Amino acid sequence: MCGILGIASRTHDVFAEIYDGLLMLQHRGQDASGIVTYTDEFFREKKANGLVKDVFNAQDAETLLGKIGMGHVRYPTAGSLSASEAQPFFVNAPYGIYLVHNGNITNTAEQREKVTAKYSRHLRTTSDSEILLNVLADKVADAIKVNGNAEPIRNIFAGVKMTMERIQGAYSVICLVAGVGMLAFRDPYGIRPLSVAKREVDGDGDDYAFASEDVAFGINGFEKLRDLKPGEAILIDLDGNMHTFQAVEGQLTPCIFEYVYLARPDSLLDGVSVYKTQMRMGQTLARQIEAAGLEIDRIIPVPDSARPVALEVAKATGIPYREGLVKNRYVGRTFIMPGQEERQKSVRRKLNAVPLEFRDHNVLLIDDSIVRGNTIKKIVQMCREAGAKKVYIASASPPVKFPNVYGIDMPTKHELVANGKDIEEIRQEVGADALFYQDLDDLIWAAKEGNPEIEAFDCSCFDGNYITGSVSDDYLDSLENSTRVSKKREDMQVPGGSWNSAKLVSG
Repeated sequence: MCGILGIASRTHDVFAEIYDGLLMLQHRGQDASGIVTYTDEFFREKKANGLVKDVFNAQDAETLLGKIGMGHVRYPTAGSLSASEAQPFFVNAPYGIYLVHNGNITNTAEQREKVTAKYSRHLRTTSDSEILLNVLADKVADAIKVNGNAEPIRNIFAGVKMTMERIQGAYSVICLVAGVGMLAFRDPYGIRPLSVAKREVDGDGDDYAFASEDVAFGINGFEKLRDLKPGEAILIDLDGNMHTFQAVEGQLTPCIFEYVYLARPDSLLDGVSVYKTQMRMGQTLARQIEAAGLEIDRIIPVPDSARPVALEVAKATGIPYREGLVKNRYVGRTFIMPGQEERQKSVRRKLNAVPLEFRDHNVLLIDDSIVRGNTIKKIVQMCREAGAKKVYIASASPPVKFPNVYGIDMPTKHELVANGKDIEEIRQEVGADALFYQDLDDLIWAAKEGNPEIEAFDCSCFDGNYITGSVSDDYLDSLENSTRVSKKREDMQVPGGSWNSAKLVSG
């Protein structure tokens, strides 16, 4: 999961606006940040590991000049954690192209072989985004050979079409192309979100922006026009004109996990309100809880993303809603802490129980999802230590049983507490007195109700149905045996032959 943003202005430098917009997308990635701008002559770039506020400073406004630019916040799902894999990525030919990408490519091995062997290109990283960039560059170069260089926009759109015919997986992309403008395109299934916005400029045309979520638009005075269609490309030329191109036929199948956890509640993705979806999730979850007939004294959300669901459950059931868990917003990233013992304290650093809300009460904790299971297990322990008599858990999403390969960092089944277990086994694993999960059909209804024109959602982490049709057992095995997963095993001191999800720290 990553956040991408691009702005093309007619009148002024865009660094400050990109900075502000990336702050609005920081929830989509906290590991690295990058910005590149263009001045009709030179690109100017800065990227590093860290949050937006830590990577950039006031002096960058004096060096990252240009009326067109784009930025990226990274949460790595492919490649390493090295700062060299922070985006954007660059190739100097044809034209000179910078790229930022949100999603995950699933035929990377095949495409890496073609890029390095057949086309003799050198890749500097293990990132699938760099492979995507080089495939795009190859295909634009092929278009130039056929069409000549007199129509660069035609060549770029032709390159996008050929790229989409080669690349499989999920990708929302923004590019800066030297001498041409800003390009954005979205995969034929529209798995990851991407939208376009406009800002009127008095007497001097319009400014345009692209972003993963529309929450990045308002802070800079942009008004959302629409979401990019699946398989569509849009190019804003250097004169501020918009060009659209349906590169391949598409079928909108957005990732349903965006509405569960990834996107901000104030975002509107493909016509669906994230907040309203979460409220509807609470309505359907409430029916299960009422049917169970348990004695529940109060409903407490696991902050922050479970709040809309918990509020709606409380409203539907009449059970009091309470803020019993307080989140510390000033805790640093726990992966930098030395040793497993230190990281195991991370939940208590981030959350603290309010004893008065737990002592001698039966409480229902509502979380947006249960992925690895270790965090909710520690929260249950915390609630009991605060005096709770009974601790029940409700997950706003169904059991996460399968790897997500389209851009969410839960790549292997060994990390998933629900994989291979029934609900009773999971309940025992996390230490709850009762456990409820959202029904998948109810979750689909909650999202689809916001836009009935969406015929289907990608629910692969819940049902194992990979909509691109390119996810083989061999590919999933390669994820299981990847360097990143091996590093996790080593880091958590887990033998390679047996990986118990209860020993995992984060999630």
